[in-house]
Amino acid sequence: MSKLLTITFAVLGFAAFCPHPASALIFSAPNPKFAYTDSSGKKQSVEIVDKYYPKKIVHPFAKVDANIDPKLRRAATIAEERAHAHSLSKCWHFVKEALVAAGVVKSRPQTTLAKQAGQELVNSYGFKKLPVSNPYEAPVGSVLVYGAKSAAGHVEIRTEDGFVSDFRSKIPSRRPLLGVFAKS
Repeated sequence: MSKLLTITFAVLGFAAFCPHPASALIFSAPNPKFAYTDSSGKKQSVEIVDKYYPKKIVHPFAKVDANIDPKLRRAATIAEERAHAHSLSKCWHFVKEALVAAGVVKSRPQTTLAKQAGQELVNSYGFKKLPVSNPYEAPVGSVLVYGAKSAAGHVEIRTEDGFVSDFRSKIPSRRPLLGVFAKS
């Protein structure tokens, strides 16, 4: 009996001095939540992200080439100002407008397909094809032309931190690169 009494007191004493797991939660800070009402009128909440771990920069910023016409850099800025967040499938139209607005070309190019842009820029507007095969190595303001088998292709202008046509992007098009073009 005395053995049972000793064990009972020992268990009760141990329980009195050790905190319960549930009571430990009281002392920890709760995760902050952001509450909002969605489009259907239903109340929602999400946890607030308080730590940000950015990805390492895989590709450096583009370089400015002094041999390239400074109006091309202005065309890149104009295209960025006019670009949308997502594609409107009017890349060549937006690039043409930026080139005209910056004064790089005097008249609007006439080709309709983006993959034909390089030839027209070389033949009619004094552009030269640069010896660049990696879009990330293209200088700021250069025009990148991409091909496609059965589609119109794609055209974009290199900016300091990405690429722009009718939309902004940090990465180049996945289509095959036909050439990088610039004017001296």
